[in-house]
Amino acid sequence: MSVHLTKRTKFLVRVRLSNKGTDTNELPTEWLHLKLRDKRRENRAADLVKNDNNVIIKLENAAIERSKSVDSAVLGKYSIWRKENDNENIDTTIRLVRDQMIMARVYMSIATMKNKTQLAHELQSQLKESQRALGDATADADLNHSVAEKIKAMGQLLSKAKEQLYDCKLVTGKLRAMLQSADEQVRSLKKQSMFLSQIAAKTIPNGIHCLSLRLTIDYYLLPLEKRVFPRRENLENPDLYHYALFSDNVLAASVVVNSTIKNAKEPEKHVFHLVSDKLNFGAMNMWFLLNPPGKATIHVENVDEFKWLNSSYCPVLRQLESAAMKEYYFKSDHQTTGSSNLKYRNPKYLSMLNHLRFYLPQVYPKLNKILFLDDDIVVQKDLTGLWKVDLNGKVNGAVETCGESFHRFDKYLNFSNPHIARNFDPNACGWAYGMNMFDLDVWKKKDITGIYHKWQNMNEDWVLWKLGTLPPGLMTFYGLTHPLDKSWHVLGLGYNPSIDKRDIEKAAVIHYNGNMKPWLELAMTKYRSYWVKYIKFDHPYVRGCKLG
Repeated sequence: MSVHLTKRTKFLVRVRLSNKGTDTNELPTEWLHLKLRDKRRENRAADLVKNDNNVIIKLENAAIERSKSVDSAVLGKYSIWRKENDNENIDTTIRLVRDQMIMARVYMSIATMKNKTQLAHELQSQLKESQRALGDATADADLNHSVAEKIKAMGQLLSKAKEQLYDCKLVTGKLRAMLQSADEQVRSLKKQSMFLSQIAAKTIPNGIHCLSLRLTIDYYLLPLEKRVFPRRENLENPDLYHYALFSDNVLAASVVVNSTIKNAKEPEKHVFHLVSDKLNFGAMNMWFLLNPPGKATIHVENVDEFKWLNSSYCPVLRQLESAAMKEYYFKSDHQTTGSSNLKYRNPKYLSMLNHLRFYLPQVYPKLNKILFLDDDIVVQKDLTGLWKVDLNGKVNGAVETCGESFHRFDKYLNFSNPHIARNFDPNACGWAYGMNMFDLDVWKKKDITGIYHKWQNMNEDWVLWKLGTLPPGLMTFYGLTHPLDKSWHVLGLGYNPSIDKRDIEKAAVIHYNGNMKPWLELAMTKYRSYWVKYIKFDHPYVRGCKLG
């Protein structure tokens, strides 16, 4: 029997045998026990090393998988509103080329570090070939036929690199570094995308600007007697269905009115009260003089002619005219932190059209009920059923927007302020502007405008909420809002690509709230058709401004 012992084992055995008075040249059974113990230690150490390597390999595989997801799902889908990006990337050849390029960069870095200059040069050359083969392709169908040869050549070179350079820890470290760099790039691109989308949301497309200018010119060429709408006696008739629409966008307002009338059962009983600003007043009048809404009644007013709406009466107007507000909006070197600040610098927050919703009884003193509509909505069903809804003594009928923790009061208001914390529940459910039934009689009794003024005065330095009309609306109508069935008003078509099509088609009103308005190029393609079908593309003004 042949037994191979380490020097340490032989030494220990001799010591033990010497202590026992045994001949150290013999090989007793105890030697075998010591040998087996050494063997067990070696096996245990090998298992530990193997387990460690398995863990590192798992980390490496996870990093590779994560890099795939970053590459295809994030960097490849920066424009989520485009129709072609609605589905996950299933083009396996493109993904294989990208994966090979990732590993080529890893091995090229390791080869350079280990002075394997020839291999690093080969990897660099093959990487360039793969990049050329990939080009700008976004689908397998876009790839050149030569890509198969490039994949094969790169595969052979990666096998060679793996034989010479493979080191789990090094590869894992390089992949982690690449992932970190990719994550930073994604974050940077997201910030840029958010910035650009906010800029785009503020713009007026050339076609709409052209339409407004042409209509304005022609309106002021009309003689005064031709600038009058018919059926003015209906404007204060409380037995009819009255709508309030405040807008400076002619095309958007035309879609709201057109869609409402086309889906109305009795169009002659509907009355539209439009308010615009002085820049668009002429255009708005001219459009509806040329395109009257059938038998319905329409009337257009200029917000700048409401003399009672001045800074001594209206707190928000005083604040908008303040030096601090002008500096915030117009100082060119003003620094902003984050996209939310940029959002609240949108010029719409400077327009009194946006705040006029808090003065409905003052604008329409003879009416008892009115349906408020935003100009980024489309009406798909007859809305007269809303006048039959019992608001149970409340002022505002609106669709609630909270789901679990989303769109509750703490999202909009500063609950670190004691005035907010004392008066409101942070978990109270939010609701949506865009389609609201207001009981103007109860409004007057509850002095809703006075409540609004109180909170607006307290928010002089914007410590209670940021700019906008929804936060003060939530506060003003707190405890005075009746929830409507969600099918009356479906929101999110201006930011959410995942709205159920069945919900959209069942809705009485769909709302393009968000930055991706249907009249902008960044609108989501899948939702645009609901809006464009109410545009009169054959109209000479629309054709002349190339709005088709």
